Amino acid sequence: MSKISKKSLIASAIVGALALAGSNIASATSLNELQKNEAATVKSSVKSQEKINKIYEQSQELLAEYRQVVDETENLKVYNDHVQRLVNDQQAGIDSLDRQIETIAETKKGVVPLMYKMIDALEKFIELDVPVNLNDRNERLDRLKDVMTRQGISVAEQFRLVLEAYEIEADYGSMFSAYQGELDFEGQTITVDFVHMGRIALVAQSLDLKNAWIYDHKERTWHALGDEFLSPITKTIRMARKQTAPDLIKLPVYAVGAGE
Repeated sequence: MSKISKKSLIASAIVGALALAGSNIASATSLNELQKNEAATVKSSVKSQEKINKIYEQSQELLAEYRQVVDETENLKVYNDHVQRLVNDQQAGIDSLDRQIETIAETKKGVVPLMYKMIDALEKFIELDVPVNLNDRNERLDRLKDVMTRQGISVAEQFRLVLEAYEIEADYGSMFSAYQGELDFEGQTITVDFVHMGRIALVAQSLDLKNAWIYDHKERTWHALGDEFLSPITKTIRMARKQTAPDLIKLPVYAVGAGE
């Protein structure tokens, strides 16, 4: 082989070796780039996963908050419905009171004149009745008249007092009691003990126990009694005051249409 041929082979071998070396270098470079790219991709994936995890956590927190808001909204709705029922009930009560007030206002217009008529009737009754506890009864009547003209006293209270006065007057019909007072007889004012049995009998006795009188309702005057009635009347007064035990006694009684 000639020298030129040998040189050419050596040169080809060198070129081939260089080409192979260049190929190996290129392959190594590509591998590094792939590794770098893969590492970058992994890193990016990690970051993306972290973002996803963070978004998921945030979504879970938002979901929990949403559920809490829904629960609170439901509770609030139930409470609002409860409050509304209370308000409706209160409004119904207010409407009822308004109607009652209107009725009361109308009732007052009829009750007030009625009370004045009742007081007038009571005054005439006391005037014509047996004069038992006459001072107390007239004072009670005056208080009623005063109550009717005073401010600050409700119609209900006024009506209660009028009814109370009527009840007291009714009680006199069955009352057995004794009290001290003044008796006008033949121009003299005498301090006496009065005793009455309902409206059947009203008698009086002087404090020295020496004189006694009986009220004649028909003639509307007092009559003196004989001495035979002094002891029974004394005993009757003590019985009325519960100073002695109840017992049968004999008292004078003026019956309607009859004498003593």
